[in-house]
Amino acid sequence: MKDFNLFSPRRDRTAAMPFIMLTVLIDVASIGLIIPVLPPLVGSFTGSQADQAFWFGVVVFAFGFANFFGSPILGALSDAYGRRPVLLLGFCGLGLTFFATGLATAIWMLIAVRLVGGAMQANAAVCNAYVADITPPEERARRFGHLGAMFGVGFIIGPVLGGLLGAISLQLPFFVAGGLAMVNWLYGYFVLPESLPLERRRPFHWRQATPLTSLRTLAGLSGVGRLVAVVALSGLAQFVMFTGWVLYTTFKFGWGPRENGWSLAAVGLMSLVVQGFMLGRLLKFMSPRRLAVAGLLSSTVAFVLWGMATQGWMMYAVIFLNILGFTITAALQSIISGAAGPRNQGQIMGAVNSVNSLASVFAPLFGAPLLAMVSHLPRGDWRIGAPFYFCAALQAASLTLAFFHFRSERGRPAAGAAQGAQP
Repeated sequence: MKDFNLFSPRRDRTAAMPFIMLTVLIDVASIGLIIPVLPPLVGSFTGSQADQAFWFGVVVFAFGFANFFGSPILGALSDAYGRRPVLLLGFCGLGLTFFATGLATAIWMLIAVRLVGGAMQANAAVCNAYVADITPPEERARRFGHLGAMFGVGFIIGPVLGGLLGAISLQLPFFVAGGLAMVNWLYGYFVLPESLPLERRRPFHWRQATPLTSLRTLAGLSGVGRLVAVVALSGLAQFVMFTGWVLYTTFKFGWGPRENGWSLAAVGLMSLVVQGFMLGRLLKFMSPRRLAVAGLLSSTVAFVLWGMATQGWMMYAVIFLNILGFTITAALQSIISGAAGPRNQGQIMGAVNSVNSLASVFAPLFGAPLLAMVSHLPRGDWRIGAPFYFCAALQAASLTLAFFHFRSERGRPAAGAAQGAQP
């Protein structure tokens, strides 16, 4: 099967981690730019904090709903035509989404734009498949950690810059983010090599690319099983947190775009330190299975502490103490990727992304009403932390499922383990 001429890869380069790491860095930085300012932008079209929480939930729901259907299709297309053309499509869609959001003059425009943007990009899934293409199974946890480190760097740069630019104009970060997305498109077109050789590609079939088919394939992988529910519940907790972070800190501490930008940069810094420098050392003492369980436990406690925080500095303290919580994604992805074959990494990573997209669909359905219910409470009231207590319950459920799943798998090789300790 041949590449489209428009997207033909650079033949003089061999796919390697530095190429995809820079791609992820630019991608995450562009997304991070808009996080501190999207809730205030929605609020500029509403008349109360309760309405702001509701419509922000709808805007987030629209993106996740479209991405749930789009991710497995784009993942399967990357298995058929290569990772590079699908990434180029995603960068283009992301850039157009940012520009259109900055130009929006009504809520319905924001919703429409997010629907289109969600359907056009599955960058995270395809980047993970790219890494799986060029990495042996025993090294994938560490390599996925490297991607997580780039996520951290992007989350340091993006939210801080977005907060500073948002203090000037709420629309300005969206235009800058759109520009970064187009820079990534240019980088992908002229520099990024293809990672999937022709002999490892497989034909595209619509029936296999539907979300339900991809999820069944994911759940049917040996050694995965209940991990699908673990990914779903943990993802839902993470999305409820991230979609509600800005509104929560605004309601509870009176933070604006600048303060939220710095707090999200702290999250990015910890992601960089843990996944870029500590993960490899942790994997020498713990298998990905043990690391996933420890991370889920750490995050459960962190959610409770965030919800109970009465002063802004406490949010930073919990971020820096939740070290193991930043290892969950890399650990679970290495286990799932190790269970998949070399010819369907795109489909499987697309299915994982689809699970996360489904979580992002449901996140505002839970998080936004909880925030709306407590929006009238005075600043500092512990009850404003209701969304984080809900996240803690979800993470505790995922921890329980993971523990019993790995216990039932005891004695089998840990897929993707870098070092062989069994739980």
